[in-house]
Amino acid sequence: MSETHSPTRRRLIDLASIGASSDSENNPFRITQRQLDAAAGILHLDPAIHELLSWPLRELHVTLPVRMDDGSVKIFQGFRVQYNDARGPCKGGIRFHIDETIDTVRALAAWMTWKCSLVDIPLGGAKGGIICDPRRMTAGELERLSRAYVRQVGHALGLEKDVAAPDVNTNSQIMAWMMDEFSFMRGYNEFGVVTGKPLALGGSVGREDATGRGVSLTVREAAKHIGLNLDGARVVIQGFGNVGSWSATLLQEMGCKIVGVGDISGALYNANGFDAPALQKHCRANQVIEGFGQGDKLSMTELLESPCDILIPAALENQITVTNAPRLKPRILAEAANGPTTPDADPILQANGVYVIPDFLCNAGGVTVSYFEMVQNAYDFYWDLPTVHKSLELKMVDAFHAVQTMAERYKVHTRIAAYLVAVNRVAEAVRLRGWA
Repeated sequence: MSETHSPTRRRLIDLASIGASSDSENNPFRITQRQLDAAAGILHLDPAIHELLSWPLRELHVTLPVRMDDGSVKIFQGFRVQYNDARGPCKGGIRFHIDETIDTVRALAAWMTWKCSLVDIPLGGAKGGIICDPRRMTAGELERLSRAYVRQVGHALGLEKDVAAPDVNTNSQIMAWMMDEFSFMRGYNEFGVVTGKPLALGGSVGREDATGRGVSLTVREAAKHIGLNLDGARVVIQGFGNVGSWSATLLQEMGCKIVGVGDISGALYNANGFDAPALQKHCRANQVIEGFGQGDKLSMTELLESPCDILIPAALENQITVTNAPRLKPRILAEAANGPTTPDADPILQANGVYVIPDFLCNAGGVTVSYFEMVQNAYDFYWDLPTVHKSLELKMVDAFHAVQTMAERYKVHTRIAAYLVAVNRVAEAVRLRGWA
């Protein structure tokens, strides 16, 4: 693994990064750095600590040869970025995506660092990714790819080093294969090397809906803060995978009306509201919302701009930009996805009176329950569902109010307030350890 926090090393990586897009205004890693810069200025952060926190501590680029079902060998590129471990072992998901880039992985690892700090769990941030199209791969090919990845990065993983998890296009089965390969390499079972595992292999109850539950809890707290009655509140959700579908189901239980949904197959709008559990069941069976048979068809652009009280982007980065932000006027924007809003869109949303629940607060439920899973694996003692739900609620509510308090204290946007809370905690750990 290579150190990446010196200015010289920074220039080398900027020139040599696979898949980097450093000239783009919407480059996710540049966005994270700009957001960090804003927080560092308010906190009067020591320049050396600021520079250290601007770059990953370590990153690994790997080449993965995989035997395909037709007998050919295909070469894949993968990454693992360990952004900062001052507060504890690194933690972060692994994404399989055809458009994966190292800068996206760096940004996600940075956001994971701030996310763990914000909900005050003793972990640092990491992220992994493989450039592939899993929709065009068989189960056998995905298993061989997953095991190949662990063979290349396994020396950097472990319960006391870096713990992986599911992310975009990965799931509990892929985590099971990765855990098995790692255990084979070690010569003994180490279930804790990944989280999001099946229950039969040391997974935690409450993990499946954890991110969506965290979204619903922060929406609930935001609604209380701005005086929005959730009974009948209209919700639009972009992205209806695990996070989006559970957010819909849990918010419907709170009294909300899910009026708009969209995914890779298209978008639907129903002013009378969808049956969220029925739509979730349909998506599990068919992988997409297409064919559900309710609602009017919309484009994704029209979906985001549909009338609603709560807008939940739960897809990928850079969906809300300076172009469409002027037409978005929900009472609450709950960022279930990572980096769905570009920095230039934030002041427009603020001018529109939109209360933003920033991504690494809104979607922190997943990593929080993953941490609970790590604790259970370490002690080989497993919690019941009420314990998981109650512990998650306490963490999410405390984090929400820490951000709101900071926003009021410094009179800043909630996104900057979330950075102030998170960065300050990581900076303190760095200072106490004598790193800068």
